[in-house]
Amino acid sequence: MQHITAIGFDLFETLITVDNLRREEAVGRLMRSLKSSGVAITDEAFFPIYRAAARRFMEAAQRDGKETHNRFWVSTALQELGHDVQPDDPRIALAVETYFSAFIDYAAPIPGTVEMLAALKGKYRLGLLSNLTHAPAALRIIDKLGMTPFFDAVVVSGQLGYRKPHPRVFLELLDQLGTPKEQTAFVGDNLEADIRGARQMGLQPIWMTYVQSQKALEALGLADPQPPATPSVPTITNWQDFLTLFAMA
Repeated sequence: MQHITAIGFDLFETLITVDNLRREEAVGRLMRSLKSSGVAITDEAFFPIYRAAARRFMEAAQRDGKETHNRFWVSTALQELGHDVQPDDPRIALAVETYFSAFIDYAAPIPGTVEMLAALKGKYRLGLLSNLTHAPAALRIIDKLGMTPFFDAVVVSGQLGYRKPHPRVFLELLDQLGTPKEQTAFVGDNLEADIRGARQMGLQPIWMTYVQSQKALEALGLADPQPPATPSVPTITNWQDFLTLFAMA
């Protein structure tokens, strides 16, 4: 690809997967943490109320582009169950950390990811731009998988307060990379957040469809629902295809 000097990447389902993590396990860790902290709840009562609260907060975040955080989901669920627990309660902070420990435990790079980043490092400015409510979890994941040294910029929605496709997150990525939008590519799996979000901001989107091609997406519902239309942008199913785009294969 001509005139590209920087490349941004989405995280989940683009660079990494958490294929073997079941939603119930992560929420189970959260509930066990709350109970260990002395909060009197039962799994049967808490789980559906928590999931409903999470869905409401996420739908609002997707509507207005402002990121939510799990502490509000937990606090709302507990308050609906009659517990006077505020979002900044340290018991909730501990429970959220425990919840995301499951994602850190199960995170694995898509085959060839580390080698691809190593091939690009020094030739392009590299950035990470992830929609994740709890930024420390994203940072620990890339650190655990040995990816941190490759990135010149890291933007996580939970830290910034906005989420893709809101323009502010792409502007923050460009600011940290120090490159003009016309010279910046962005690789992601989600058509709305990544592909249309990047394109509306003038970046060159590249659609990564590895997970879709492996039919491994349905386990978590981490990604937003995918529209059926196929975008008129470069599409890759593996990192060999990607490096070919940049004449580096």
